[in-house]
Amino acid sequence: MAIDRDSNLYTILFATVMVIVVGGILAFISTSLKPLQKENVTNEKMQNILQSIGIDETDGVTRDEAGAIFSDFVKRRITINYNGEIVSDKTAEDAIDPMDKLDAFNINLRKEYSKYVKPIMNKNKGDDEAIQAALSASNDIHFPIFVCENGGKTYYVLSASGKGLWDDIWGYIGMNSDVTSINGTVFDHKQETAGLGSKINEDWFQDQFIGKTIAENGAYTPLKVLKPGKDLNIHQIDGISGATFTGVGVDEMLGRNMEVYYNFFKSNSEFVK
Repeated sequence: MAIDRDSNLYTILFATVMVIVVGGILAFISTSLKPLQKENVTNEKMQNILQSIGIDETDGVTRDEAGAIFSDFVKRRITINYNGEIVSDKTAEDAIDPMDKLDAFNINLRKEYSKYVKPIMNKNKGDDEAIQAALSASNDIHFPIFVCENGGKTYYVLSASGKGLWDDIWGYIGMNSDVTSINGTVFDHKQETAGLGSKINEDWFQDQFIGKTIAENGAYTPLKVLKPGKDLNIHQIDGISGATFTGVGVDEMLGRNMEVYYNFFKSNSEFVK
């Protein structure tokens, strides 16, 4: 019996078969690429951590190179909670297990910020004491610390996540062994305005943080991102013209996260060299 290629039934059957075939091919490709995609994400995170140390040996390291040299520089991975208690402590000898959710490398700050931190801040907006109390009471907020070594010197890479004008912003901050002065930074964003807030990942903005400090006279002093053109002290950074809200986001992100780290190091003097 001849097939009527002009019939509605033929059209429906043909379309159905094509959807199944194409869908199957796409699903196969997606599944096949997942391991490579995960490896790329892992290597990019390693790349950002290494670059933020702020040393010549890791400056310009590529994503492909990062995985091979990560353990040469990162000798310890520590996770603390909001109260500065260590909840995980790994060395370079301990392989990164993707199933170990408390391993510092596996901490997803962006996810924690969206799921746990932001709701607390929105609920208690304007009440700093209530925000601090709620953050402190949460068991779901973590802070990774990467202890790095090079040439007999120790560096600490810390992480932060917050919100810019439109969406997530985040960064890695490399600290010198005094754990108060900054040696390098890497910032990035999900959806800041092109040519404005998106510039937080450019060298000229990130390099301003080098040599700045988060302490004065033994007390925590938050970094401030100011409107460009003002006289700056050792705690202040020139902002980006036309990107006020992104600057405010970086300001808030660093202020909130770096205080937790500062209090931890102040209470654990064995880390201060």
